[in-house]
Amino acid sequence: METQKFNYDNNIVRAFLYATIAFGLVGFLLGLTAALMLFYPELPEFLFGTDDTTIKSLVSGNIQGLINTQGALGFGRIRMLHTSAVIFAFVCNSFFCGAYYSMQRLLKTRMYSDTLSWIHFWTWQIMIVSVVITFLMGINTSKEYAEHEWPIDILITISWVIFGINMFGTIAKRRVRHLYVAIWFYMGTWLAVAMLHIFNNLEVPLSFTTWKSYSIYAGAKDALVQWWYGHNAVAFVLTTPVLGLMYYFLPKAADRPVFSYKLSIIHFWSLIFVYLWAGPHHLQYTALPAWAQAVGTGFSIMLIAPSWGGMLNGLLTLRGAWDKVRENPILKFFVVAVTCYGMATFEGPLLATKSLNKIGHYTDWVIGHVHIGALGWNGFMAFGIVYYLIPVMWRTQLWSRKLANWHFWLGTLGIIFYAVPMYISGFTQGLMWKQFNPDGTLVWKNWLDTVTAIIPYYKMRFLGGLFYISGAVLMVVNVIKTVRAGSFQKNVPAEAPALANIGSARKEGEGIHLWIERTPRVMAILAFITVAIGGLVEIIPTLTLKQSVPTITAVKPYSPLELEGRDLYIREGCNACHSQMIRPFRDEIVRFEGKNGQYSKAGEFVYDRPFLWGSKRTGPDLQREGGRNPDSWHFKHMYNPRITSAGSIMPRFPWLISNTLDRTKTVDKMKLMKNYFDVPYSKAEIDSANQWADNQANGIVKRIYSEAKDVKDQVEKDRAAKGASFVPLEKREIVAMIAYLQRLGTDIKTTQIQTASAE
Repeated sequence: METQKFNYDNNIVRAFLYATIAFGLVGFLLGLTAALMLFYPELPEFLFGTDDTTIKSLVSGNIQGLINTQGALGFGRIRMLHTSAVIFAFVCNSFFCGAYYSMQRLLKTRMYSDTLSWIHFWTWQIMIVSVVITFLMGINTSKEYAEHEWPIDILITISWVIFGINMFGTIAKRRVRHLYVAIWFYMGTWLAVAMLHIFNNLEVPLSFTTWKSYSIYAGAKDALVQWWYGHNAVAFVLTTPVLGLMYYFLPKAADRPVFSYKLSIIHFWSLIFVYLWAGPHHLQYTALPAWAQAVGTGFSIMLIAPSWGGMLNGLLTLRGAWDKVRENPILKFFVVAVTCYGMATFEGPLLATKSLNKIGHYTDWVIGHVHIGALGWNGFMAFGIVYYLIPVMWRTQLWSRKLANWHFWLGTLGIIFYAVPMYISGFTQGLMWKQFNPDGTLVWKNWLDTVTAIIPYYKMRFLGGLFYISGAVLMVVNVIKTVRAGSFQKNVPAEAPALANIGSARKEGEGIHLWIERTPRVMAILAFITVAIGGLVEIIPTLTLKQSVPTITAVKPYSPLELEGRDLYIREGCNACHSQMIRPFRDEIVRFEGKNGQYSKAGEFVYDRPFLWGSKRTGPDLQREGGRNPDSWHFKHMYNPRITSAGSIMPRFPWLISNTLDRTKTVDKMKLMKNYFDVPYSKAEIDSANQWADNQANGIVKRIYSEAKDVKDQVEKDRAAKGASFVPLEKREIVAMIAYLQRLGTDIKTTQIQTASAE
């Protein structure tokens, strides 16, 4: 058969490689900033100005500079920006970089369309920049790993579809009959992410001229769909595509074949099947139906087998080549990456068991666990791929192996200094929260005692982050020097015989998996069915059966002012630190009961779009916050948390007190809730929404003035100074926020408590 000549496209690979490096640094810096703010919450005041004389500031003057930022550097926004930058900007760009490089060589063809490659690249980068802008502005949905509002969700979908067309088009014109295991993982990734992204981000925009939208799911149903997505975003964005890269780049760097072809088959099919069932393990002991929690636990434990099968397949590929690991920094990165993958995928199922989950959930233990995967598995795989590609694509030697080794050791130290303190911190939190005196009272009644106890570990975590980002900076230096010394080749000449057409029917004596490997259409269909089964079994019953969320007649829709306050709560990213889910444990009910002692019930959340159960408790749970503290306390707490809670690490929110509340869309929000989601607002309530909000706001301000004369005096002083431009306190954002916080948990007032054992 005649040999055909063609070129590999390195240009698109270079673009994604540069994006990986640039956004990697951005993501690491954002993470470092978030870590700093957990023991130095005054950072925004230091940078922009403050009225607190105990804090040094770069800016002379008063707190107006901080107010002018409108919370752009608030912890809630920085935290969601960090996770999105690492997942969508750093890891996804590294996947696209490695996939565009490896696919062409594995399939012996150029990409299906150079135009589609570049449309994919630019739409993805535009999406990332849009995320940065909108998150800093407070435009987000609050749903973890899916905080992007609806226009960005659509852009992600368009970019992902373009990538899929290009990938499957390239597979269709390949010159290699059987698809290599890396391609299987790329296909499985594309199919699963498309399904997850679309179903989790089904939302109704307030209008097509605004960014605001509301999830079509509510409460417990929204929680199930979100963590079906959230867990599997970890699975199919942070795991399966990187496994595909591992199956290509690790054997290439070691110059060894993959250890076991059969193990690759078992690894792929079992992993994509089991992963989709495990999401509910993020919701143990919550208001989610018990059967879903049990299914999540069972399949999470099963995940150990396929995950460790993949880890062993990677490490055993190095049999007979371990001497190379000592000399080759690329292999060092790959070995630690695969090891961290094994550690994280063993620890995750353990945390899914109820015995450990009741201690570890909501604590820093989970943060340490996640970062073993993010820093070790994802980060080190990306670094190894960068170090592999740069010399190859620029046709030169790496400028400094010594610098690459320094990067490796700094990164490894960074992982250790990050994870170990977080494990200790998490154990400390979980145990302190549950500790009782012999007389039945909590040992640590004040939540702040459990916060100040772990501050030293936050500082150690910050040091680990410094080590890690320092290594990344060394990589940038090494890359720049190598690129300058080399000569980049945009189009790499290659040749291969054309693929003969032998039909898609299975041949006599042909193994079933060999047949599947040479028929991409069959593989894609089977892969989609495999990943879809778990979602169908778990989610459809929960969404379709009304009995899955029992009705509580006392639970009423939010008032107009509370609805606006909830949107402000979401804007500021408060759910990054506060949960709204009291689990059925004696310690949680005693600690959080306030005047409304009950653990959380699914029926309480039927009007919550989206749900706000949270995944981390840096601050206390807020589900029973209503009535626990007076309105003036909330006012002062938002202005400066350290006034009401000495030693608090909560950031300040003074702009809430200065800003006028935008109520121009309040009626539209209520109409949307009624018309699309059957929220039982009456026509009279909607028609009188503004008066309803005014009455509630007036009541809150009246109570603030009666409780805190100093606040009243300051407001009167502002009124005199501003004259006609003065905005009454009743019209400001802080009042809506207080209205929402004071509503939480007040629908259920029974003090009869039945709880699960916390022993």
